[in-house]
Amino acid sequence: VQLQASGGGLVQGGGSLRLSCATSGLIFSIYTMGWYRQAPEKQRELVALIGRGGGPNYADLVKGRFTISRDNAKNTVYLQMGSLKPEDTAIYYCKASRGKNEFWGQGTLVTVSS
Repeated sequence: VQLQASGGGLVQGGGSLRLSCATSGLIFSIYTMGWYRQAPEKQRELVALIGRGGGPNYADLVKGRFTISRDNAKNTVYLQMGSLKPEDTAIYYCKASRGKNEFWGQGTLVTVSS
């Protein structure tokens, strides 16, 4: 199983980025997909989840600014991030989960300048 996150980079505050997480080796459509982030010296935290049926859930800190979506035909999950703030700076990870099974991607760095 592989999860390959991409799309991170340096962006000015107020800007947008779109992260992608391409997966292989699993039946993508039956997994709940999630985006998590870890800022320096902080614990990893949930950003957004999207279930098999496509229903999204967001952390309060990103509601109204981030949108998670999935394309089952492409085995890919996305995170559209807008109105970015310096405090959104972190390594963003994608995760696939189903029951006790979970798989993590390698992370992509997002840096938001003020």
